[in-house]
Amino acid sequence: MSTSPSRRSALLVGASIALLAGCGSSSDSGSDGNASAAPAASAKVPVVASTDVYGDIVARIGGDKVSVTSVISDPDQDPHSYEASTRDQLALSKAKVVVENGGGYDDFVDRMLRSSGNSSAEVVNAVKVSGRTAPEGGELNEHVWYDFPSVARIADRIAAALGKADPANADAYTKNADAFKADLKPLEAKEAQIKKEHGGEAIAITEPVPLYMTGASGLVDKTPAEFSEAIEEGDDVSPKVLQETLALFSGKQVKALVYNAQTSGPQTEKSEQAAKAAGIPVVPVTETLPSGKDYLTWMTGNVDALANALAQ
Repeated sequence: MSTSPSRRSALLVGASIALLAGCGSSSDSGSDGNASAAPAASAKVPVVASTDVYGDIVARIGGDKVSVTSVISDPDQDPHSYEASTRDQLALSKAKVVVENGGGYDDFVDRMLRSSGNSSAEVVNAVKVSGRTAPEGGELNEHVWYDFPSVARIADRIAAALGKADPANADAYTKNADAFKADLKPLEAKEAQIKKEHGGEAIAITEPVPLYMTGASGLVDKTPAEFSEAIEEGDDVSPKVLQETLALFSGKQVKALVYNAQTSGPQTEKSEQAAKAAGIPVVPVTETLPSGKDYLTWMTGNVDALANALAQ
């Protein structure tokens, strides 16, 4: 897949927005007109998640009491260049709970939600819940689903939002969130083990996607910031910066390359080729769920792959 011209470009929703503007309302059809009223006991809480990452987490917490629509669920889809559909906007118009990443990653959710006329949905913004901010003089790394302590806080916030929409099952949502958080602990333990065995070792990346995971594992990113920032934004990398990046591999200055397999281009392909030519392990990561994976199995695979690469 080639990298999109602008990783933060506005998404094309025009005609679909116009369609919903004429027919949308702030409450589901057949309701009593109170958009914030709890659903009937037999009804499922309608939830929209910007990606299947959050959709899977919602499904774990909500179980059979929720109906989840994940806007982006194709492992071959670049989330940054997603073009919204009428189906997505319709789902948002009916949602009681909306889970978005925030931090500029999925701004299309807020745009569509405003256009749908749904002003009563409880919105969970993962970046805000995480408390992550941009470092001084740097840019925010919005990929907070690679930060397991943040994911635990997000799970609690999702449980609270579901409980507000469906008070009768609030306790069940809290218990499910607690169980999910317990399942995150082994992932944090794996990171701690990597840090114990490889703390301070250098890696390279193509984009900031995995940096919360690699940072928690005690690894140091040696990639020129100009390289990873340009790749994330879909910009060209200068020849000088590209050569500096490739030298990390030819000079064996890093132990592994962790790259975003969901987007690629000439510069990232050269980095991958240079790493392989130098015998440096390559660890692919993605932004959404690979086919057949859920969040926990996906992240377990990511952490294990990182540990295995460093052990070579």
